Amino acid sequence: MKSSLPALIDHTLLKPDAQRSDIHRLCDEALEHHFGAVCVAGSWVETCVERLQGSDVAIVSVAGFPSGASTTLSKAAETSELIELGAHEIDMVAPIGRILAGDWDYVAADIAAVVAAADGRIVKVILETAALVRDSITQAARIAEAAGAGFVKTSTGLHPAGGATIESVSLLRQTVSPDVGVKAAGGIRMRETVLQMLVAGATRIGTSSGVEIVKSVGG
Repeated sequence: MKSSLPALIDHTLLKPDAQRSDIHRLCDEALEHHFGAVCVAGSWVETCVERLQGSDVAIVSVAGFPSGASTTLSKAAETSELIELGAHEIDMVAPIGRILAGDWDYVAADIAAVVAAADGRIVKVILETAALVRDSITQAARIAEAAGAGFVKTSTGLHPAGGATIESVSLLRQTVSPDVGVKAAGGIRMRETVLQMLVAGATRIGTSSGVEIVKSVGG
């Protein structure tokens, strides 16, 4: 666990006021601490490609972030552009309002369009589990898997309902098949929390506190 923990972390910076120097620091920290990936807004993908050239750090970017309420066509177009710019993985925000309304055909088509646009790259579907009841979480997770998503993800970290919980991670892990990953994200700042999420079934951790986590006692 100790040696593999950094590789499970998507070292994240999605603040809208992030500047080039912040993105450079993010990439340098990922290289220093052997994080599996960096996760950035689309406008910084090319900067990450340049900074991480020759490394095995993956570049993750986001589509429909943070509300998930943009059109399916715009999410797909955004995904295609991000892949062209050099992103290796896409974290898309599912249409949360449609999930709350039980508009499952729309949800399925929305995810499938992004998966198709990603052209074989991993797509992680953000469900904002803190805003959903149990049945909606399980239905949305099953739809995401059927649509070809590689991961289901708890949260953007920006929704007022909250972020990842042990319960939501466990529920997602129980719902999707072993072939589909579970990314825990939103409010994860301590090593103890990371370990709890992994025990609950998370296979990837999204956090902006990766450096503090791996430097903590026992890291």
